[in-house]
Amino acid sequence: MMKDKIKKIVNYETMLYIFFGILTTAVNFIVYTICTNYLGIHYLGSNTLAFILAVIFAFITNKIFVFKSHDYKFKVLMFEFISFLGARIVSFGMDTLIMFVFVDLFMINDLIVKILSNVLVVILNYFFSKFIVFKKKEVNV
Repeated sequence: MMKDKIKKIVNYETMLYIFFGILTTAVNFIVYTICTNYLGIHYLGSNTLAFILAVIFAFITNKIFVFKSHDYKFKVLMFEFISFLGARIVSFGMDTLIMFVFVDLFMINDLIVKILSNVLVVILNYFFSKFIVFKKKEVNV
């Protein structure tokens, strides 16, 4: 019984999401690191730039490869993008709050906090994308 539930959860779509989630996290982390370490941008500004580029990458890969939403009508595309962006803003807020609390208040290394925060963000974003943004539409026949 439990084995069947696990198989339902860990399917091809989930594996693709994890793969592209790792790539999205890499985009986020690389941009963040370049901005903070090489461009001298404050960590919160760096986090914002990293978020923007990661969201663009994630939307494209999630739409096309993970959730296979190949409807490109303007209305559908706008709904998906706006709801995707809204969900990502929620997770970005969570990421920024975690960064602020653990870096500024608890003085923990920002890169360690960034990695741990991104694990939570990836999980939260999967549920937003799966059940809200790219939810399969039922076809009335």
